[in-house]
Amino acid sequence: MDLFREAALLEAVLFLEHEPQTEKSLANSAQLSEEVVAQCIEQLKEKYTAENSGIELAQIRGGWALVPKKYLWDVLKEKYGSKNEGKLSRSAIETLSIIAYSQPITRAEIEAIRGVAADNMIRLLVERNLIKEVGRKDIPGKPIQYGTTKEFLKFFRLESIADLPRLDKEESERFELSR
Repeated sequence: MDLFREAALLEAVLFLEHEPQTEKSLANSAQLSEEVVAQCIEQLKEKYTAENSGIELAQIRGGWALVPKKYLWDVLKEKYGSKNEGKLSRSAIETLSIIAYSQPITRAEIEAIRGVAADNMIRLLVERNLIKEVGRKDIPGKPIQYGTTKEFLKFFRLESIADLPRLDKEESERFELSR
């Protein structure tokens, strides 16, 4: 097979998969070497940069996926977003932001930053699989610490937590606990 046909095969595999795929899983599915898969990915990324393409090849959670271009998602998400991706309330977004930028973090620390009880928001975010228990803080009572999940990365189309937008000084201070 030539590289164009291999890239077409890889494109078809990506189209049929519902979750982001690692280069290794793509190589297995398409029966190609990982080196050829890497070359095909570069070719597909270039193909989808064209203005007349409504999709792009994006790296999400350590894998590759065909997704709508970001500027189109606002129009598409109401109809095509999964039921799990329903809108989050302002309180839920605020709580999720605190967790994302301050993780690992306890419920009491979230409440100290927000100034209000966080039990309901934590429960909602856990149910939506956007946050999870990541351990216990080594202090008396050993409170549960929360952090974001792979579903959080997928929901916000991030490769890793390091891809979160940088906070300015004022925003950054808001996420710090008063000591």
